[in-house]
Amino acid sequence: MARIAGVDLPRNKRLDIALTYIFGIGRVTAKEILQKSGIQPERRTPEGDPIYSRIHQLSEQDVVSIRRVINDGYQVEGDLRREVTMAIKRLMDLGCYRGLRHRRGLPVRGQRTSTNARTRKGPRRTAARKG
Repeated sequence: MARIAGVDLPRNKRLDIALTYIFGIGRVTAKEILQKSGIQPERRTPEGDPIYSRIHQLSEQDVVSIRRVINDGYQVEGDLRREVTMAIKRLMDLGCYRGLRHRRGLPVRGQRTSTNARTRKGPRRTAARKG
């Protein structure tokens, strides 16, 4: 099992998909990383069908080259999480509109809240009935 940036990558996934398990790496970035490290994400059969390389087919040298590309050019996992958390904390300390929305646990980007927004607001709290 390949371990990159503190994350165990799944063995039987395609290379570009497996790299997205690292926080801060999406599909496009994963393809860039493979291109920079010189690893072909797919090979072709004689019929022309693509065969995608899997993580368990990588040599140790390939894993080291992927690690090197990620360390040199991308901010991932702990460092990125810390930066995002600090950015949100800065907004909250400033007391700007976005910071207030974060503080109250409401949607930040202008979505409606009279209906929907359940993910941010949490489960419904029904009002106590008088009877």
